[in-house]
Amino acid sequence: MKYIILLVCSLLLAINAEAGTDNIAVLAKATASTTFSPEYSPQNVTDGFIGIENKGEWACQGQTAFWGYVRFPWIQLDWKEEVSVNRIVLYDRPTLKEFTGSGKLLFSDGSVVWVNAIPNNGMAKTVTFKTKKIKWVRFIVTDGDGSNLGLSEIEVFRSPENNNDYVSKVDPYIETNRGRYFYFITGCRPFGMMSAAPHTRNKNQWGGGYVYNEDHILGYGQIHDWSLSGLEIMPAPSSVNPVGGETVWQSQYSHDDEIVQPGYQRNFLSDHHTWVELTTTDRVSFYRFTYTKDMSAQIITNLGGVICGTTMTHAQVKQVNNTSFEGSFSDVGRLWGGPKDVKVFFVITFDKPFKTMNGWSGKKLLNNITTLKGDSIGVAPQYDVQAGEQVQMKIAISYTSIENARKNLEEECSGWDFNAIKSESKKIWNTWLGKIDVSGGKIDHQIKFYTDLWHVLLGRHKINDVSGDYPDRTNRKGAIPLNDTTFRIKTLPKMADGKVKFNMYNTDAWWLTQWNLNILWGLAWPEVQEDMSLSMLRFAEDGGLLPRGPVGGGDTYIMTSCPVTNLIVGTYMKGLLKKTDPNLAFDIIKANHLPGGVLGSEEEVTFYTKNGYWPDNAGITVEAAFQDYAAAQMAYKLNRKEDYDFFTKRSAGWKKLYDPGQKLLFPKNREGRFIHTDALSGSGWIEANSWQATWGVSHDINGLAKLMGGNSVLCERLNFAFEKALEADFVEEYGKGYISYANQPGLSDAHVFNYAGKPWLTQYWVRKIKEYAYGGITPDLGYGGQDEDQGQMGALSALMAVGLFNLQGNVALKPVYDITSPVFDQVVIKLDPQYYKGKEFVIKTFNNTEKNVYIKKVQLNGKPLDNFWFSHEDYSKGGKLEISLDSKPNKKWGRTNLPPGVK
Repeated sequence: MKYIILLVCSLLLAINAEAGTDNIAVLAKATASTTFSPEYSPQNVTDGFIGIENKGEWACQGQTAFWGYVRFPWIQLDWKEEVSVNRIVLYDRPTLKEFTGSGKLLFSDGSVVWVNAIPNNGMAKTVTFKTKKIKWVRFIVTDGDGSNLGLSEIEVFRSPENNNDYVSKVDPYIETNRGRYFYFITGCRPFGMMSAAPHTRNKNQWGGGYVYNEDHILGYGQIHDWSLSGLEIMPAPSSVNPVGGETVWQSQYSHDDEIVQPGYQRNFLSDHHTWVELTTTDRVSFYRFTYTKDMSAQIITNLGGVICGTTMTHAQVKQVNNTSFEGSFSDVGRLWGGPKDVKVFFVITFDKPFKTMNGWSGKKLLNNITTLKGDSIGVAPQYDVQAGEQVQMKIAISYTSIENARKNLEEECSGWDFNAIKSESKKIWNTWLGKIDVSGGKIDHQIKFYTDLWHVLLGRHKINDVSGDYPDRTNRKGAIPLNDTTFRIKTLPKMADGKVKFNMYNTDAWWLTQWNLNILWGLAWPEVQEDMSLSMLRFAEDGGLLPRGPVGGGDTYIMTSCPVTNLIVGTYMKGLLKKTDPNLAFDIIKANHLPGGVLGSEEEVTFYTKNGYWPDNAGITVEAAFQDYAAAQMAYKLNRKEDYDFFTKRSAGWKKLYDPGQKLLFPKNREGRFIHTDALSGSGWIEANSWQATWGVSHDINGLAKLMGGNSVLCERLNFAFEKALEADFVEEYGKGYISYANQPGLSDAHVFNYAGKPWLTQYWVRKIKEYAYGGITPDLGYGGQDEDQGQMGALSALMAVGLFNLQGNVALKPVYDITSPVFDQVVIKLDPQYYKGKEFVIKTFNNTEKNVYIKKVQLNGKPLDNFWFSHEDYSKGGKLEISLDSKPNKKWGRTNLPPGVK
């Protein structure tokens, strides 16, 4: 046993050399006033052993006297070079015999920070302060009790503005007090199938999943996806009876010792005396449990009951040997529809043999089992562990079979080097996030920007295995989609190198993504935009209908109309749809815009085609009209004149909903009468009202202006709405208020001024929205109330930050980018050589301040640019956009030319 303990200790030393995102204590040399003995060396405070009594601690040579004297020691960390830090975490020794109660941090710059009430049990004490540039820090004990005072650990963290990677600028905590259960996912790679994270509140939709305000972790779910969840695990003492569920196996935790970042999370479960670390590959989650006490332990795997979004049932599990088990469960009870039963298959393996595998079924506890079936079941391998010992666990999933789950595990994560997988995940995230490099501006802007990109690259998860197999549950009877579907396993086409041609995805609604994801993905990650387009086309090839929000190989048909049209057309128009026949893609779009397609019921589509508007719904009218415009543009480029004429004509039908009295759109019934004329009513709209969504006819702002009496009238009306909305920070509940950036229908409103002759108003209001609706970087604020929908609000926030947009979602015959004022001094977008000729596109901003929100002049590749836009063709060649800002609007710039094809 002594040999085992020594081996574990050496492993811990190696593994914890990188104890956090940017914990730089490990890079420092530690010295101290005194040392109790060689086993309590000062360097122990940076070794990664935290809260383990008599292991990895520093303690001084104690001295006391009967009148109460205690020797108060100091310990110092020295770096070879100057470092910038803003946070230090102190851990007292866990023994209750000696207590370091308070002290002061003395820095090499001469400053002092006092630290009080350090916990007397080895728990973390976080100390934050304004950024300091230092070469050393000394902690001087000022109060304590006992003889051999010391510390278990010191962690020192760089300030974010001085971190040299992108991952460290992501703050996953942003708006987690209102986030949906799939909003916070630390255990995931870009678009990964595996989406693991702890949940602190088990509640559907808003306020579920990881909620920052909660102080207990209920468990770690492996699936946080659109209409999918489940496979919960939790390490706990064997004395915990898992029959009681989350209420008995939950544990208190603290943000003080927590580390959260893309691809990695660390928590200390204080009730269970266990450190939990989590990382992942695309399809495998990898856990490392470190125990701080000698104990009988179990690792609970819950396969039944509600986990945030859905319910696990019909589970079965089989022990393979004394280090692994495998099985499946049904994921059912989707709030927003979709396939009734999505099967999840899993393989779970440990790096150490367990004594026995216990389990439960309903309220019955079962010992020493090898198989188990049922609706409310779970299993719990049992271990005897000593303080400092580790157990590692890997979980692979598949939506097709156990065999494919096993292949996913073998292909992606065959070894047991946790640190290697963690480092690989960080490297991958840095590569993806680093496709857009920003500098200058406020550090808050940079933190928000890279958190935005994290959401943009996090949501919408793969469902295909490494083999290319994927679940197909598409089914319908005529034009009616069916939820009770037949399960089929299909295989993706492969390229010459054996890799899949594209991936298949679960995604939240594609509703109105033309104003966010469809633009941003194409800038820096064009392969993602093509991948998503090909995936949605494959759904239609399998089942006839383009999906709105696919899940488990079927569709939830969430929201309205046919929003994927805009994604596919934008991909094609930018020259990114390279791996399929565009005529085939258009045939699928066309079929889905006609009776029998996903646009709506046959009766509704027939009425819309004949009358030009959607019966009883102005919101769907605006959506369908824009989608018809997109289809028409693609038809024109493919020389399909009849289709072009048909969709162009239908895209103009929205004008029949115009009310000249209020100069806004309103819903009409089948008889052609307005349902109401209350501009602030959400009736007859989709999560909007007349004030918010009238401007959504992005393809024909000139047509809207003509109806209103000209550009000046349009701008006056829209500016009035923005002035009213400023009172609420541009954030309103569904269908309420004048303008709302908390939901999709109004996300283009501020950019309309560009197309109505007053681009300076776009510049002004975009900056205001960026600050008030999307500027927060706290657990409460950041995305306007959290209808973020797997990256949509994050994408718009990011586009506003870099000063780019496109009102038409890049679906026009010649796509362009609209220019607004960036919040950064420089933006460098690395262009993908598989899709673009150029190497990089640079946006350089001059005189960038909070007050200088207006564009004074612009140059593109050294030449003056008087347009408020530039072409995607120019972008694809690479180049440099230089923007000079001022505190006063230049009302001559950007007014002369509209983009090609805009009326």
